[in-house]
Amino acid sequence: MSLARIVVLVNLKPGMSRSAYEEWARTADLPTVNGLRSVTRFDVFEATGLLGGAGQPPYDYVEVIDIDDMALFGQEVATDAMKTIAAQFQDWADPVFITTRRLDWGQA
Repeated sequence: MSLARIVVLVNLKPGMSRSAYEEWARTADLPTVNGLRSVTRFDVFEATGLLGGAGQPPYDYVEVIDIDDMALFGQEVATDAMKTIAAQFQDWADPVFITTRRLDWGQA
């Protein structure tokens, strides 16, 4: 079980291609972030609708990063490889990063 989860809300910048972004995420972003020792799992989800079907989702994509060690994650995102990925990501989108922790009330 991860200790923290980062939820990233993503809207592509105007003029950016969804298919090109997805190819970059698949070939560069996912393998790089999933290769970090601090990361348990990193997934990218395309927002496809709103439950109940009323309107368009407010974001294009949602990324979820499960992290076992936030201190190590902080060190790893400071590496040149991650700085490159982060700069590329900023070219694609203006993301919102939300850090979270699971509220564990003894439930299964």
